[in-house]
Order: sequence, then C-alpha cells, then structure tokens
Amino acid sequence: MRRLIDRLKRNLGQTTMSEKAPKADVQPAYRVLFVCMGNICRSPTAQGVFEKVLRERLPELVVEIDSAGTHAYHVGEAPDPRAQRAAVRRGIDLSGIRARRVDLGDFERFDLVLAMDKLNLGVLEEMAPPERRGRVRLFLDFAPDLGRDEVPDPYYGAGNGFEVVLDLVERAAIGLVEHVRVEARVPRDDTGS
Repeated sequence: MRRLIDRLKRNLGQTTMSEKAPKADVQPAYRVLFVCMGNICRSPTAQGVFEKVLRERLPELVVEIDSAGTHAYHVGEAPDPRAQRAAVRRGIDLSGIRARRVDLGDFERFDLVLAMDKLNLGVLEEMAPPERRGRVRLFLDFAPDLGRDEVPDPYYGAGNGFEVVLDLVERAAIGLVEHVRVEARVPRDDTGS
C-alpha cells in the first residue's frame, strides 16, 4: 500500500518523506531547488550533480536537494534518457528523479530556488511572494568565471548538448557548495578535502 501511495504522490508531483527529505530526526542545514521548464533535462541534471559534489566536498552537511519545472509538461516522468546516459558516464544516477511542477510552497521551503535560464527565472520571480523573491537566482551565478548566465536547453538540440549542460552545472555546483558552506556556517577544512 505504501508503494502505491508513493507512486501516486510522485505522479502528482508531490514529495514523499522517504524520497526527497532527510530523515525526520535530521533537519537539513540548507535547502536548494533547481528549476528548468519541464524538469526532465537541466534541473534534474543539476540536482544529481550537486548531490554528488556535495557528497564529495561537504559530506557532513545535510542539505535537502530537489528539482522542479515551471511547466507541467512532464509531471511524473523520469529525466530524459539522453540526460540520464550522459550523467551515468560521469557516475551520476538520475533514474530515481521524477518531474514535478514548482508550487508556491517551494518558495517558503527552499533557501535557494535556482533557475537554469532567464526565461524560467522570470516565471519564478512572478510566482514568488514578494518577500521570497530574494531566494530566486540563476544557477550559473555560482560560476561567474564561465562568462555566461544560462544553462542552454539541450532538449531539441543535437550533438553534445547534454555534455555541455553537465560541464556547466558541475562548475556551478562547486561554487554553490562553497556558498552553502558559508550560509550554513560550516567551518572550512583546509587540509585538502
């Protein structure tokens, strides 16, 4: 019965405690939501990459990480197979992620709501309550050395679009880990880890 309820919630784009949130006895120090249009390419890739980078660089910190789309085109679906294949080649498994749509509660719940591009940033800024708009940013703000501010949508493209997305989000994920370290007030380990 529990599996059926979890599946129904996933199909409705709702989060179950066992899938997304930390265990009830551990409160996350920070919460991050990645957002693109349909939640099957860029934002689940960013979610998976950030989870990996966080485990490698700041494993002691409990961070709630999720992704969503500004549109409901793919609610309940797994990430695009091309995104999954590209991620697996880098040791990242996206298969457990299911698309959902951003809801108003996300602006209360998450410390950062990170858009992949300016179009989705605008949608999120319109959706967000005025007092929560400061939580909405572009993901590539955390990789200013890239000289670009948008993660391109690889959905209709050909060639290595999914690899380009991975390259960009890996760089931004490193910057985001440092931001989270400061915001969550985690002492820096200067021993090389």
